[in-house]
Amino acid sequence: MIRRRFLTPFLATLLLGAPSAPAQILLPLDSRPATSTLPADIAGLISPDVRLAPQWLLGVAARGADAPALEAWLATQTTPQGLPLIVSLDALAYGGLVQSRTSPLSAEEALARLAVLRTKAARQQPIYAFITLPRSPDATNRARNLAVAREMLAWAADGTFKELHITWDDALPGSPAPQEGAALAKDAPANVLVYPGADEVLSSLVARALSPEPARVKVEYSAPDKAGAVIKYEGIALSRSVALHAQATGFTLAAAGESAPLTLYVYNGGDTRKAALRISALLRGGKVAVVDVNAVNQGNLALWTDLTTLRRPENLAALAAWGTPGNNLGSALAHAKLDLSGADPERQDALLAREYTNDVIYSAQLRPQIRKALPETQLGTPNASQVILSLARRDFPLHFANTYTLTDASFPWDRSFEWQFDLKRVP
Repeated sequence: MIRRRFLTPFLATLLLGAPSAPAQILLPLDSRPATSTLPADIAGLISPDVRLAPQWLLGVAARGADAPALEAWLATQTTPQGLPLIVSLDALAYGGLVQSRTSPLSAEEALARLAVLRTKAARQQPIYAFITLPRSPDATNRARNLAVAREMLAWAADGTFKELHITWDDALPGSPAPQEGAALAKDAPANVLVYPGADEVLSSLVARALSPEPARVKVEYSAPDKAGAVIKYEGIALSRSVALHAQATGFTLAAAGESAPLTLYVYNGGDTRKAALRISALLRGGKVAVVDVNAVNQGNLALWTDLTTLRRPENLAALAAWGTPGNNLGSALAHAKLDLSGADPERQDALLAREYTNDVIYSAQLRPQIRKALPETQLGTPNASQVILSLARRDFPLHFANTYTLTDASFPWDRSFEWQFDLKRVP
């Protein structure tokens, strides 16, 4: 059995000192770091035992997960205590997110692959599951995906799932997914949530399973007049997406004038210097998570430069700027929820350093540079690792509460959108 195989070495060394919390079994959407390593690192903030499906079993863009091997791995994760299982239904049924859009499987065949979860539920293993409504126009059999999602509602109602999240993926204008989601929500039992998202949902369910107690969060926008606008890839207003992702991670929104243990600062445009100073002021009053949604898949370099000058990133409860608005909201809120639940300080610092390295250093600076330096066809070669390490040299060592160096970097999907990297704490 392989546990947390792809966590940073520093986080792995801290397992014995972690706060006491239930063990988690994580079956991710696919092998991307954002969908696998990040949720495991978030869970590891308070859990001493995070069992992450090994990367080699999970899907990549060109090839889905090995279904029999994945099911066999899952069968080994049973214990008398009934460890909570957090599972991507798309990975188990179709092989991953990409494959869920184009798989030739029938609804009956997909449901047969999911039947193993009925056995686990019968053993009283709590299951937190999620399934996506695929993006348009990529999906080749929307009726099949919708039929499977509808059957999952029935499974949630009969107790197979402790909790089920149904999310829609990358809803551009004209996508039917938000309407499909709204229709499913009308018939959903109380243990089902429906909202926009995909890559961050494993992290959200980690927060639901590990930190089930409710908490309040205050929300502040850098551009409040734009919070009601429909945002790209969500199909709904930003303020509505914030409320749904808060609910998905176990938060309720504080009313105006109410206190809350966390402030979520959403950077959605405007003066970056003003935003940085406001975040700094908020931090003097309590915990703050910062979510940068001004651009998709790219942190705002001016904002983060100002925050870094003020030495504020290391003081945050969480930060996110790596993906779509929903990706960022869900992962940051999940991280912040576990920080409120007593995260180990050393692990918290290491995870903030990881988020900053990925979301700011890479997405805002290094990704454009690597695209100029190398064609995408060369990103699977050993030379690519050397190029990215050379480009990143000026940004390290990274000084947070601890100091970190970048020791390894590669492109697991042979593309520049995401990278895989290791940080080493300097003694």
